[in-house]
Amino acid sequence: MADTGPSRAVNGAGRPDRTLGSRQLAALLPDPSGARPAYRHLAQAIGELILDGRIALHVRLPAERELAAALDISRPTVTAVYDLLRESGYAHSRQGAGTWTALPEGRTPRGVTRLLGARDPVIDLARAAPALPHRALADALARVSPQLAEHVDTPGYHPYGLPQLRAAIAGRFTRRGLATVPEQVLVTSGAQHALTLVLGLLCGPGDRVLVENPSYPNALEALRRARLRAVPVPVTDAGWDTGTAESSLRQSAPRLAYLIPDFHNPTGCLMPAEARARILRAAQRSGTWLVVDETLTDLALDVPAPPPFAAHAAPGGAGQVITTGSMSKTHWAGLRIGWLRAPARLVTELAAQRAATDMGGSVLDQLLALDLLERSEELLPARLAQLRTQRAALTAALTEHLPHWTWQLPPGGLSLWADLGAPVAAALADRARDHGVRIEGGACFATDPGVFEHRLRIPYTAPPDTLREAVHRMAAALADGLTPSSGTRRPHWIA
Repeated sequence: MADTGPSRAVNGAGRPDRTLGSRQLAALLPDPSGARPAYRHLAQAIGELILDGRIALHVRLPAERELAAALDISRPTVTAVYDLLRESGYAHSRQGAGTWTALPEGRTPRGVTRLLGARDPVIDLARAAPALPHRALADALARVSPQLAEHVDTPGYHPYGLPQLRAAIAGRFTRRGLATVPEQVLVTSGAQHALTLVLGLLCGPGDRVLVENPSYPNALEALRRARLRAVPVPVTDAGWDTGTAESSLRQSAPRLAYLIPDFHNPTGCLMPAEARARILRAAQRSGTWLVVDETLTDLALDVPAPPPFAAHAAPGGAGQVITTGSMSKTHWAGLRIGWLRAPARLVTELAAQRAATDMGGSVLDQLLALDLLERSEELLPARLAQLRTQRAALTAALTEHLPHWTWQLPPGGLSLWADLGAPVAAALADRARDHGVRIEGGACFATDPGVFEHRLRIPYTAPPDTLREAVHRMAAALADGLTPSSGTRRPHWIA
């Protein structure tokens, strides 16, 4: 039987669902011939993929016969796999209706656990986000309290965002070289919220979206949940292959492209100005909307902060560029304040979509964000100096304890993209937990299965002593001996 792409179905709970194709699932799984018993090995791998979010919940698994053919194993082996998944809570079935993915009682998806704080003595390197100095927060709260009192006599709903904050963000863009008015700004609950709103308005299931590979995991998950088809373009230690990006835009004509050109997450690369202009022209020719994530732009450690991506467009050529930003990386993620800049008409449509979900953000958080943004020239230099010190501590510790690892020193941003020299990232991340370090393997940042197993993203957002201790613990975990992660089947389907 032909293996079609994801299709709509209704599961036992009455939810509309997708069917995961047999070849698509096979591409995500390790070679079953490498372990015994094979059924237990495969069931464990599927459970891990569900926890990682790379297989969504409430998705119909392929028929046993089709998966057996795709994996080149016997049908009884696949039957045993599905039996074990049901027994362990990762799947449920109804006679004659199929088998769907599920989450076992008491288990938390790793996309959630990555955001949860780790308790001492665990060192958390899974999140690349800085803390806000206590004094800065206390001073800002004192300053905005009188302003908050002025708002309590109003309903407090601002679906576009607090007018003063919109004006401040517009002014920030203008000072950076991109003339902007408040009507072109929508305040959101973080940059991820902005991306989700854009995907919901501009894209439909099955649409192609150009993305960098590797890229920000939460953005990739948003694409998966919107049932969009990723068109990956590589980002290496040397940066972007602009010719490949132009070719992908021309041949695939994606509906949208999501880019992180400033201190790219996770590689740390900075896209050259010439490449920006070329990609802008190619996107304009293909009719592709560009969503440019500038959450890391201000974290320029060794170079001047770049101007807005859209400023590189020819006159009138920035009409299909949406720029997102956030307070999370420069100040504090706990504020949950982000924004997007787009044509005013599109901002109006996005605000209407936003009103259907949360109607507007917290007035207090927006007042705090406004206060902190207005004091960026006072606060940011200290932040950058701190990050340079922490980056130096991390690289020195890696050189001392793990000299065979390599990396390119990023000119800005919050993390290193380290090459371990062997495909042991997932195994090291698992072992590191036993040594009190939380970190994610490079596969979390991949658009395709089975890649970046030799990579780790290592943030330098913790104090120097903490970073040195984390490296010492990872070196101890590596010294215990690791088995390279089993090879996964490379995808032989087109996303």
